[in-house]
Amino acid sequence: MRNLFYFPDLVPLIGFLFAFVITYIAIPSLVDVARAKHLFDEPNGRTSHSVKTPTLGGMAIFAGFIISIMIFLYIPDIPYVQYVIAAIIVIFFIGLKDDIIAVAPLTKFVAQLFAATIIVDLGNIRLHGLYGFMGVTDIGFYGSDLLSIFVIIAIVNAFNLIDGIDGLAGSIGVLASLSFGLWFYLAGHTQLSILSFALTGSLLAFLRFNLFSVKHKIFMGDIGSLLIGLVIAVLAIKFNDLNGSYSGPYKIPAAPAVSIGVLIVPIFDTVRVSIIRIMKGQSPFLPDKRHVHHHLLELTGSHRKSTSIILLVNVGFVVISLLLSWLRIFQLTLILIALAMLLSYIPYALLKKKRKAI
Repeated sequence: MRNLFYFPDLVPLIGFLFAFVITYIAIPSLVDVARAKHLFDEPNGRTSHSVKTPTLGGMAIFAGFIISIMIFLYIPDIPYVQYVIAAIIVIFFIGLKDDIIAVAPLTKFVAQLFAATIIVDLGNIRLHGLYGFMGVTDIGFYGSDLLSIFVIIAIVNAFNLIDGIDGLAGSIGVLASLSFGLWFYLAGHTQLSILSFALTGSLLAFLRFNLFSVKHKIFMGDIGSLLIGLVIAVLAIKFNDLNGSYSGPYKIPAAPAVSIGVLIVPIFDTVRVSIIRIMKGQSPFLPDKRHVHHHLLELTGSHRKSTSIILLVNVGFVVISLLLSWLRIFQLTLILIALAMLLSYIPYALLKKKRKAI
């Protein structure tokens, strides 16, 4: 890849455009295939849509992303990316099966565990410590192993769970990949910025059809949400690990807290809903409509409005995280959690008031 362009700094942008174009071209054909083979997401009591919709959007995201990084990444610079690609393929096939015929939760978890293990133990993409969180730095090899695998699986499932209304998982995925990608680019980690921007390009092309098309409207399905979660988890881990050893002008002292700010919507909403379910004696994996996006959808009556509100709030968290990144990790994390608790209560309170008024 180094020999293909005289301007290597432009390669991330070219990779972004390439991924966008491939995904954009692929989606109409996938919609036609889904209709011909009756591969739809049927409306039911748990879904927030009222018409059956093709669910193969994740295949187009996968195609745009993978083809772009295979062409534009210079693998000798980041040889561990081969293990990321291997893990993505595992996730792709389990997501594909789940989009066509339902997969048991345990089977899906085992596939996620396998993919996470490939990334952590073969690719050595891991959190090597807590980077000073609550005064802890070194957690040993096994502690690093368990924490890294847990973080990957948690982020993968968090993105899977917020994929409940049009555009939400894709929009948050764009924000996260763009945020991490810009830091990688500025800090000189060009190959990781290519990885980030390729995902951004694929997701933006998908959102064009998911949010703004009637004829070719499509959902990302489990392929898409699991893929986003896996790639974002890798980017978040590398963002934290590289900040730990980086001493340049773009160093972010409280990188772990900033990464929480970037991913506050999927992380906090998943934890919040899981706690509510457990307190009510239910399984934390039980599907319901307690997510913030469900509350906003009932309040606004619009997928686009609900997604836009959540996205803007998440952008606010990113800005706040960066502005306060000079604080200790623990302090900034507490501020973010407290703010998230307050903001997540507002739509619940408004909805409760609205229901009483009816």
